[in-house]
This record gives sequence, C-alpha cells and structure tokens, in this order.
Amino acid sequence: MSKEIIISDAVVINKIHVIRGEQVMLDNDLAELYGVETKYLKRQVRRNPERFPEDFMFELTKQEYDSLRSQIGTLKRGEHTKYLPYVFTEIGIPQLSTVLNSKRAIMVNLQIMRVFAKMRRILLTHKDLFLKLELMEKKLIGQDEKIELIFNYLKQFIQEQEIPRKKIGYKIGNEMK
Repeated sequence: MSKEIIISDAVVINKIHVIRGEQVMLDNDLAELYGVETKYLKRQVRRNPERFPEDFMFELTKQEYDSLRSQIGTLKRGEHTKYLPYVFTEIGIPQLSTVLNSKRAIMVNLQIMRVFAKMRRILLTHKDLFLKLELMEKKLIGQDEKIELIFNYLKQFIQEQEIPRKKIGYKIGNEMK
C-alpha cells in the first residue's frame, strides 16, 4: 500500500499568487511541495518547452519578481536567486507531474487541483457576495481623503474654541456678570 502525501489546503492556498491576472504558483514553492530542488524542476521544464506554452507557464520580469518579494518576503537575508522564477498557472501545474514523473508529483498535483477546484466552487457559489464587495470597494475609493478633511475641520474648530474670547455683557467695575 502506497503512502499518501498529505498537504493541507491552507499550505497550497498560501502558495497561490495572482500575477498578470492569473492565479499562479512559483517554481520554488512547487519544487518544495514535490520534494525536488528548484533547479531540477526548471531543468525538466526547459527540456520540455512544448509542454509549457505561455498560458501554462511564464518567467517573471524583474519588476514582478521585486514586487512579489516585497509583498511576501520570498527570500531570507543572504539568500538570492541567479535566475528569475517561473510561475505556473492552474492549467500548467498538472503538466509538471508529466515531466517530473514521480508518485509524489502526481499526488501533490492531485491535491493542488482539488484546492483550485474548491476555490472555483467558492467563487461561483458566492459570486453575488463578491460583486457586492466590489461595489462597496468602488464606493469607498476616495473616502480616506474625505475623512481626513473632516478631521482637519474638526481640529480647526477645536483650535478656534481654545482661543480666549473677550467676555461680553454688562460690566460692573472690572468684572463681568
């Protein structure tokens, strides 16, 4: 009986990023899940370019890579990469099991595909909520400036209240009543 590889959905979801409007996974994250070195994964992909067209896999630009690093902190201090990473789309990930050709790659790919399917079901099930959230987000754009303006007016009002004013009314001697 073969030992099944168990990877939690949360682990897979945390390794999914949106780049160029596509949900993708980085080559080093996939290599880690498959239990192989990143250079081995890349070598297998380069040996089989016909299996990985642009809609299956693409190389990040320097700007995309720097932006991604700043967002998720992919590299620890002292670590660096000589080459820009490949990212694999949802339809490109299953191709990896064909070039890696290991039991683990097949099992990991099955789990990743299940996670993508769950995400798609959630999106379709709650499509109306996502649309409402998007509408709310559009309405809230620019609200920060308006709130800041209100606070500035309130500060001005408070400062004006703190300025001592001359007392008005009937004066008897030097005091006012």
